[in-house]
Amino acid sequence: MSYGSLSGAAVRALNQGAALAGALHTTGEGGVSPHHLHGGQLVWQIGTGYFGCRRDDGSFDPDLFATQAIDPQVKMIELKLSQGAKPGHGGVLPGPKVTPEIAEARGVAVGVDCVSPASHSAFSTPVEMMQFIARMRTLSGGKPTGFKLCIGHPWEWFALVKAMLETGIAPDFIVVDGAEGGTGAAPLEFSDHMGMPLQEALRLVHNTLVGAGLRDSIRLGASGKIVSAFDMARALALGADWCNSARGFMFALGCIQAHSCNTGRCPTGVTTQDPVRQLALVVPDKTERVFRFHRNTLDALRELVQAA
Repeated sequence: MSYGSLSGAAVRALNQGAALAGALHTTGEGGVSPHHLHGGQLVWQIGTGYFGCRRDDGSFDPDLFATQAIDPQVKMIELKLSQGAKPGHGGVLPGPKVTPEIAEARGVAVGVDCVSPASHSAFSTPVEMMQFIARMRTLSGGKPTGFKLCIGHPWEWFALVKAMLETGIAPDFIVVDGAEGGTGAAPLEFSDHMGMPLQEALRLVHNTLVGAGLRDSIRLGASGKIVSAFDMARALALGADWCNSARGFMFALGCIQAHSCNTGRCPTGVTTQDPVRQLALVVPDKTERVFRFHRNTLDALRELVQAA
């Protein structure tokens, strides 16, 4: 849900809606832009491109990171290891979509393809990853710092837990993304077949942390095609402490699944950087819709839990 993938108007509506709802707004890996700074509390997601905290060669810049991380609107830091829509795959924001404003937010060149590599350059082993998480937590002034991943081979996940035990460094939270997760820009084979579905992944992560004696100190978020109150209730019953939703809020913004996300010609103004096409998305109206979708979904969840 990065700025660049989404229009500035869409990001503003999401952030203002989150502010009204008292919800957290994850930035996506495209960095914190002025469109994110409208009162909604942010989870700053750091992907493989280190957008917003990168040097010219694409490596992590601790000074830039610290400058942005201490912003009072940034409440949590989320290291993105992988996502359910395309686990193990990088990403590209096409050059024509990289406007001067997007380039400034991401720290990249205007009009040039903006590439997210498939893997991180700041670490290469589970132990180094835990050390990097500790470093980000220190640089941010102690803000909750965790990571997001889509489970692949179970032994890879076990290696991360082993690194937590060996180093004594544990993330404050882990967001488990299911293979059901979607995006407007992923190879069909990846979005359809790669990664572990959310229910199995969440159960595996929860049970592993319980067995390792870490569950009480690590919070779990669940992500992956969570739209309805029942989706939330099921994830919470399987061990999640909170749920993330992108798809439902995309619909609240007016997404009609036109499958033109990468072309810049989104008909509803959600994923285009064309200032004329963005006029299709009326920010005050969509802010209210985002807020109401959040409120009514939680109302439905309350009724479901009361009935149970």
